Amino acid sequence: MSQLEPDDTTPLLRDDDSSDGSVEEDSSSRWRSIRVMYFTMFLSSVGFTIVITSVWPYLQKIDGSADASFLGWVVAAYSLGQMVASPIFGWWSNHRPRREPLVCSIFINLSANIYYAYAYLPKTNNRFHMLMSRTFVGFGAGNVAVVRSYVAGATSLKERTSAMANMSACQALGFILGPALQAGLSFIGEQGVTLKFIELRLNMYTSPALLAAALGIVNIVLVLWVLKEHHVDDHGRCVQAINYTAEDRAEISEETEETVDQVAVVTSNVLFFIVMFIFAVFETIATPLTMDMFAWTRKEAVLYNGIIICCIGFESILVFVVVKMASKRVGDRPVFLAGLAIIFAGFFVLLPWGNHFPKIQWADVKNNSLISMMSGTTLAPNSSLEPTGCPSVQTWCQYTPAIHLAQYISSDFLIGVGYPACNVMSYTLYSKILGPKPQGVYMGLLTASGSGARTLGPIFVSHVYTILGPRWAFSLICALVFGAIVLLGSVYHRLIAFSVRHGRTVE
Repeated sequence: MSQLEPDDTTPLLRDDDSSDGSVEEDSSSRWRSIRVMYFTMFLSSVGFTIVITSVWPYLQKIDGSADASFLGWVVAAYSLGQMVASPIFGWWSNHRPRREPLVCSIFINLSANIYYAYAYLPKTNNRFHMLMSRTFVGFGAGNVAVVRSYVAGATSLKERTSAMANMSACQALGFILGPALQAGLSFIGEQGVTLKFIELRLNMYTSPALLAAALGIVNIVLVLWVLKEHHVDDHGRCVQAINYTAEDRAEISEETEETVDQVAVVTSNVLFFIVMFIFAVFETIATPLTMDMFAWTRKEAVLYNGIIICCIGFESILVFVVVKMASKRVGDRPVFLAGLAIIFAGFFVLLPWGNHFPKIQWADVKNNSLISMMSGTTLAPNSSLEPTGCPSVQTWCQYTPAIHLAQYISSDFLIGVGYPACNVMSYTLYSKILGPKPQGVYMGLLTASGSGARTLGPIFVSHVYTILGPRWAFSLICALVFGAIVLLGSVYHRLIAFSVRHGRTVE
């Protein structure tokens, strides 16, 4: 071969058709891998919501000694596990191929779901087995840090906004379908069927967790067979790595580190904590509140709350569209402020009013005993007749007015409008405040604050609700939301984009 003839084995001298084909193939592989990350994020959301409406009745069924206070720990365990695991898996993905932490985390997740399904099997301390299983489900869901870092590294600046939006949509879809799947599986009933050869009770409580485990197996297969390591620069060109010299890092530090408004950063973290805390309270209290106030059975509470949460999920998608248009017209901060005001209205509506009191559970037990005596029959200790109403051990049931169904539905609607608006604006404002600075560490802090809120919220509300009742619980939440409104108003002028603060653009 002469020196003037092109060498097809050299990338820079390859003919155009071959080069175009290689670029297209690489782009297809890259987007297939990104879609696997979408599916992983979807499963992370489903893993939390698919059992959220049945945790309380399942806990009551397998361990009668568990109360609403312990429910708070069970719900919080997921977020606590995720908060601990996220930096571990994130660090792992920085030093090893991402397949490793992804497969490991998904395997932990599906194993924990199987553990959850068998939580009834031990003879004692079943509530602690449920607590541990939910902790490990959350630990496995810590792979969201790996997912976000992969998508960020595999997309150009032009592609990233759309990719991150798609990922958020997958999270929202998981939030919607999780309760919907639970509601659909509730028709299996509490008894269900027993698979004796593996000692498994397949019922309305265990089947959602087993479905999540099956989806986890599919996810592992996709990660192993479809996911490829891809990294592109800001312009979308495939690269192995992007490294900065010490001089480059010094220049970046001089340009950005000292100019970030730390007051705005801290305030944004506090506001995001409050928003996530409020929603964690809402999703935790839904099932016990409706069972106490409306005398729903465990099956009814799982089914009806599953439908309600599913509707709120669809409502949130519409809110995302409206918020996007509203923020273009009036700005991000007014939308955030309006969202907090709507959340305040949602919890204010939920406060008990009037002279009508909830049905007391011990009255049902007495009536059932009376009916049994009159009919000459005896109810077995394990009778399928389920007491309903507000438990007599909660002394506030005897003097706190009942919450009406119309109040509950109205509150659901208002919170379903306010929470998505505040959530979107929290991320949007925060990213704009940070500006051109690499946002990995700061976003990690924001994620940690959200996980902390989802850990503390359920514990707070379950204890306050059990001891003091809904009037105190929701009054304290109203006070917290009002404090968030005051905080946002006090630093309103500082929650502006980096470029606006430095006079590069006009708001």
